Amino acid sequence: MDMSYIFLAVIILGAIIIFSIYNAIVKEHNAVQRGWADVLTQERQRSRIIPELDRVLQEHKDYEMELLPKITALRKGINALQDNNIDTKLQSDVDKASQELIKGINVAVEAYPELKASESFSKFMSEITEQEENVGAAVRIFNQNVANFNNCIQAFPNNMVNGMFNKKQVIEVFTDSKAQAAFEYKPKF
Repeated sequence: MDMSYIFLAVIILGAIIIFSIYNAIVKEHNAVQRGWADVLTQERQRSRIIPELDRVLQEHKDYEMELLPKITALRKGINALQDNNIDTKLQSDVDKASQELIKGINVAVEAYPELKASESFSKFMSEITEQEENVGAAVRIFNQNVANFNNCIQAFPNNMVNGMFNKKQVIEVFTDSKAQAAFEYKPKF
């Protein structure tokens, strides 16, 4: 009778171990899938934000390029006015140009409170950097999940349980061929 209890305990313990390993493989595989979904989410976010930022930045740049010649012409007209030589036509032209410029600036300020294209470029570059960092972080998390999953299905006795029940294959980590091409060193795995 004692031997049957020991045999039953060994079978139950073996079943618990197999179930634990099976569930660990499933958990790690799900983490890989979730990690890849996060990579895609970050990439989607980047692909939507960058073109919109580019469009707004181009509008700022176009407006400033249109505004600069007007300011230059106004400055030239003001410099042409002399204290001792009164030219009412030139004075009228300068006043008219000044009023048109101010109206245009007021409309632009309402549409674009920040008119400095250089500052917009700086913010644009910061946003691009942030988006790239977010995608990079998501890829790092994905690759860590892949490494954990691959370790889980390749280690003994997990590889036996995976071979009998799950039949999951090793997943390749995300790589960037452009980044790899920049390095002379190629590790031999």
